[in-house]
Amino acid sequence: MTQGNRVKIIRQSLNLTLEKFGAKLGVQKSAINKIEKGDNKLTEQMSKLICREFNVNYDWLIHGEGEMFLETDDDIIQAVGDIMSGENEFHKNLIKSFAHMSLDDLKALERVIDLCSSLKQEPDLH
Repeated sequence: MTQGNRVKIIRQSLNLTLEKFGAKLGVQKSAINKIEKGDNKLTEQMSKLICREFNVNYDWLIHGEGEMFLETDDDIIQAVGDIMSGENEFHKNLIKSFAHMSLDDLKALERVIDLCSSLKQEPDLH
């Protein structure tokens, strides 16, 4: 897949026309169309602008590696807000517990999760 193909995928996933996508980047729709079609190369400046404007993973845009979009703190804040405004008391208490953990507590929890994960990947010898 080319960088131009990835630009098109980004634009389409955001439900933006060539004109609206280009306007957010300060270029004409013809410039975006040429990039998508491969007539023009994606410049370093344009790739950085796309990543910054649309929260795109640079490695994905340039090399096709990783996730297309970066997770933002806004996404996390929204998810926590959804949990805390929901009705599931277990989920609310879990978030509250994490919020009140000390750094040492979090490191201990991380070690436990890492241990569980490594045990899960070991072949069962029974």
